[in-house]
Amino acid sequence: MIWTLRIECVTGRYLEHEWVRLVEVDSASSLDDLHDLIQDAARFDRDHLFEFFVGRNCRQRAVVFNESEDDFEESNGCDATLEEVFPLPKNMKLFYHFDFGDDWRFEIRKMRNKPKEPEARVRYPRVIEAKGPKLRQY
Repeated sequence: MIWTLRIECVTGRYLEHEWVRLVEVDSASSLDDLHDLIQDAARFDRDHLFEFFVGRNCRQRAVVFNESEDDFEESNGCDATLEEVFPLPKNMKLFYHFDFGDDWRFEIRKMRNKPKEPEARVRYPRVIEAKGPKLRQY
């Protein structure tokens, strides 16, 4: 099924403007796939470690999914699918944290609209709405 996610950048060293992207993604996608989607949408260089975590806000963590520090290419928990992560416990949110020095944090919300069947000849994931200019990574 295709879900709509709202991805908002909530912190980052060079964050100057509101940055929100609505995306359509296959519900069977992994957190690693979501990492790639966010990197493409933000036009970042994929040159830093990252993690996903669940918490009440972007500074508090209850559950962490991160990539392995031993091998930048292999994941350690980021192979969990969106279907495994959602629904989240009450009052919890999913966050993506990239580049721990520049502290880029994105809040990811599953929209309440009804999941839909994939459309023929449409390539997923895809950005369906964008608010705010391109982020400046450095």
